[in-house]
Amino acid sequence: MKTLYNLFLVLTIAAFASCENLTDLNVNPNGVDPSTVNPNLLVTTVITQTAQPYLDMGYQGDLAGVMQYVQKSGWGSGLNNYDFISERSWAGWYGNLRNVKHLYERSVTEGMEFQQGLALVLKAFNFAYITDCWGDAPYSAALNAPNGEQEDIFPAFDSQEDIYKGIIEELKMANTLLSKPIDAYSGINADADIIYNGSPLKWRKMANSLLLRYYMRVSSKLAAYAKAGIEEIIANPSTYPIFTSIDDDAKMGYIGSSNNDSWPANTKYDASESNFSRIQLCAGFRDVLVNLEDPRIKVWFNKVKVPIKVSDKYDPAPDIIVNGIRYLLPGYLTANNFVIYNKNTWTTDLDNGKSLVDTMDYAGIPIASNAAEPYNYNLNPAPTQGGYNVHISALANQYRNASGNMLKARLISYAEVCFILAEAAKKGWTVGSQESWYKKGVEASLETWGVGDSYDTYIANPGVTYNGTLDQIMVQKWIANWTVAVESWCDWRRTGLPALTVGPRGRRDAMPLRFRYDATERERNKTNYTNAISKLVQTPFTAQDGNDSSWSKMWSLQ
Repeated sequence: MKTLYNLFLVLTIAAFASCENLTDLNVNPNGVDPSTVNPNLLVTTVITQTAQPYLDMGYQGDLAGVMQYVQKSGWGSGLNNYDFISERSWAGWYGNLRNVKHLYERSVTEGMEFQQGLALVLKAFNFAYITDCWGDAPYSAALNAPNGEQEDIFPAFDSQEDIYKGIIEELKMANTLLSKPIDAYSGINADADIIYNGSPLKWRKMANSLLLRYYMRVSSKLAAYAKAGIEEIIANPSTYPIFTSIDDDAKMGYIGSSNNDSWPANTKYDASESNFSRIQLCAGFRDVLVNLEDPRIKVWFNKVKVPIKVSDKYDPAPDIIVNGIRYLLPGYLTANNFVIYNKNTWTTDLDNGKSLVDTMDYAGIPIASNAAEPYNYNLNPAPTQGGYNVHISALANQYRNASGNMLKARLISYAEVCFILAEAAKKGWTVGSQESWYKKGVEASLETWGVGDSYDTYIANPGVTYNGTLDQIMVQKWIANWTVAVESWCDWRRTGLPALTVGPRGRRDAMPLRFRYDATERERNKTNYTNAISKLVQTPFTAQDGNDSSWSKMWSLQ
């Protein structure tokens, strides 16, 4: 496992690089001058400050709930019911971008082209996340506050179109910078690079694989531009090498030596186990995995500790646990207004005042389903906030650990690349066979999660065998993007796939489309903020929010 390099020193330097006014740093008490720091001492920090929040949002954050991978049992608001009314800050992302800028500038000064290329890849990734989530944002005028000019302190918002085009050009620049043999570069410190161990070729493949992602991101708005870009990459593999196996995946491991460098919500550093126990399987994700007999479900989730069976085996006892199984009489359900969960009727059942009982071995909480707190769901015999529910599937035991072979923050994977190209082929673009790319994507994801030997059986399943539809490509991509919900959200907004049910207790009758700008922008950068929100398009679900609503459409969705 790769290790974090000189973590304390790196974080110290990063703190300096993040300061808005570098002129205040006349003397560095730690003996390291940011203006002369070795770029390698910044590499680990900019990687971790990119990968950790990206993983957090996609694994246990709100988008993991929106895309129906998980629900949280501790409370009914927030992640579970699209509670996107609150504003969201991008300060952490811009803070990291200041570090990335410092890394790039120091690398230029020192003539370190590898570090320059790495910095451009991470710059593109961070800015892409910002525009993916918020829409228009400061880009060309961002990160210049130390200059002291009005336009630097209060930067204009670039259009989302210009941001995507800008990061695409920066990824092309990175591809060029990273195109030399490794011995042509100076000053590479493999230990500092906790993704690729100092490999220019691997970072180059990542840059070009991200190009595929962002070309596809704008394909609904700029079809000819996206088509030409993707076709050029596929037609010129020596000029634009991309991922070709799961060994190329851009992923960061965790040390597990403290809570800060450990897998989130682990139980090693949380004696109460509350954070771990709150993250539970979403019924919608379960329904798809079980229907497809997907072998990955056992890698990601545990079966319920105590299954529920509806049976008269122990009549007249209405509700009894025998040999670890809870038996309910059919009449007991009727008398108490319970109904067995059905993926096709559960929303109607709730609207009709019924309470749901899930009798499957893998039981999940339905999206936005609980008027009461979700820890009461499925007849929990010991309903406490932050406690375990023996009738709901918890995360698999591996996620208790602080580190592990599968506990990685994935920024982009070979499986994702395959599904992007399957979609491109489905559009009729010249990239190869849609079925071939689809199958490669499925196989890559199974291999990633240690169940590659199940591929032949899985791909023969009637629900998995390729049927030529975009729906099937996007469902498999959604499954493969477990822990990467940000990408699934972006895909769903583009395509409407997978076709997810909106829960009956949600904040609105539709899934959210973006993050609201933070109050800091509204209050301190009002002119530019006002201009940005004027370009958002309201939908029937924006309600009283005005333009700056999580249900308004940004440029890419208009």
